[in-house]
Amino acid sequence: MRSPYPCSGASAGRRSLFVDLPGHGISDRPADFRYTLEDHADALAAALDAAGVRGAEVVGHSMGGAVAIVLAGRRPDLVSRLVLTEANLDPDPPATAGSSRIASYTEEEFLAGGCARTLERVGPLWAATMRLADPRALHRSAVGLVRGSRPTMRRVLERLTVDRVYLQGALSGELQGRADLEAAGVRVITVPGAGHNVMFDAPEAFAAAVAG
Repeated sequence: MRSPYPCSGASAGRRSLFVDLPGHGISDRPADFRYTLEDHADALAAALDAAGVRGAEVVGHSMGGAVAIVLAGRRPDLVSRLVLTEANLDPDPPATAGSSRIASYTEEEFLAGGCARTLERVGPLWAATMRLADPRALHRSAVGLVRGSRPTMRRVLERLTVDRVYLQGALSGELQGRADLEAAGVRVITVPGAGHNVMFDAPEAFAAAVAG
C-alpha cells in the first residue's frame, strides 16, 4: 500500500510503507508472541513479502533500527539500503537506557504499574511515541532488545554489503566503535543539535540522509 501521509522530498514518487511492529501502534497484539528482535524482523519480512516488495530501502530508528539490521541479515533479498537513526547495536545497554529500565521490571510488575510509571518518567514526547504500544509487547520488546541478537546487531551491520547510513545525534555523544563501522563501509553522520530523536530534532537533516 502507499503511505497515506504527506510525502517529503525524499519519498515523493516512491512507494512508502509505514509499518507498526507487532504490539505497537495499530498492529495486532498477540499475547503469545515473544517480541524478540528476530520475531519483529520476521514479522516485518512477512509484511514486505505480502506487499510484494524486494530490495527495499529500510529506515529504522532506535529499536526499529536494530530490527532493520536483523532483517537485512536474515532476508538480504528484501533490503537494498539501510538508514539507521541511533539504532541499538549492542546488547546490555547502560542501566540509564529506556530499554534497560523497562526490562528491569518483571513482566507482571510492568503490567501492574511499571508501564504507567515509565510513561510518567520519560516525559510527554517519549510517552507519545509509546502510548499506543501494548504494555506486554513493550516489556517483551525491551527484554529482547537488551538481549540483542546473535551475532550482535553491530557485527551483522559490519558484515552487510548493502549501502548503510547511520545517523548519530551530536547531543548523544560520540558513537561507540565509529571507526570500525566506517572501516566496514558504514557512512556515519553526526547531526548537530540533535539527540536520540533525530527526526524530531533535525527533520531536514534526517530527510536529507533518507534521500541519500
